[in-house]
Amino acid sequence: MFNPTREQVRQLFFETWRKFRQKEVLSGIETIALEVILLHPEYHDMLDDSERYHDKNYFPEMGETNPFLHMSMHVAIKEQLSIDQPIGIRKKFELLLKKTGNEHDATHLIIECLAEMLWQAQRDQTPPDAQIYFDCLDKWIPK
Repeated sequence: MFNPTREQVRQLFFETWRKFRQKEVLSGIETIALEVILLHPEYHDMLDDSERYHDKNYFPEMGETNPFLHMSMHVAIKEQLSIDQPIGIRKKFELLLKKTGNEHDATHLIIECLAEMLWQAQRDQTPPDAQIYFDCLDKWIPK
């Protein structure tokens, strides 16, 4: 399993944005990252200033959103959907898509549940539990 460092994740987004702006060829993961970047114009100025933001710390407890974490969660969801892993995530996404009416909003609901599952795994020092993930998603899906 690929487990990039904070620096590698940030570099991926900065480099993808730079390559896109310079009209250079993107790799497979960069193409996915670009799709996510283009969904978030609020991060474009930040991505233009890697010197300032490459090492910036974000404090969620102070209301700060970490744009790199947020975009990484989008990438993770895209990867999960592409291989239907955990099994059934694609079906859950389709149901959320019907509820929200658009892919971005449906993805944000999934991100909330993915974050909850990861937070619980980290807190309890256990592997991520797909049942926690799906139980959370089921709260958003109309019966």
